[in-house]
Amino acid sequence: MDKIDGTSTYNHTITLIERKSLMTSGVKKIENFDDTQFLMDTVMGFMLVKGEDLELIKLDTIQGNVSIKGKINSINYLEDDIKKEKENSLFNRLFKWYRYIYNYIHLYLLLFMELLFLFYLTSSIVI
Repeated sequence: MDKIDGTSTYNHTITLIERKSLMTSGVKKIENFDDTQFLMDTVMGFMLVKGEDLELIKLDTIQGNVSIKGKINSINYLEDDIKKEKENSLFNRLFKWYRYIYNYIHLYLLLFMELLFLFYLTSSIVI
């Protein structure tokens, strides 16, 4: 949910109704969400909404409006460098190594299969 026209035209507001419904504007992007939390990039910084049984009700990518329903437990603003922390997390670094090792092994398995196939072809010709 990226705003292409420039996000400086957004206003940022939050409306919370009885901790059951949250409406916010000025959302540039929803980084991730599940039934316990929403991490949104807003014009005022990263906003983390935590709760229980959270559901995305409305997503307006043009206006930058988001509506969430469920039991809202907290709303926090995070530092702007939360994205860097997220990218440098232990899980992401391990996942990068996993992908590297997987690709490396996959390449050698393909080469090994080719050699077996060539050996099979050459051995069948001799017989």
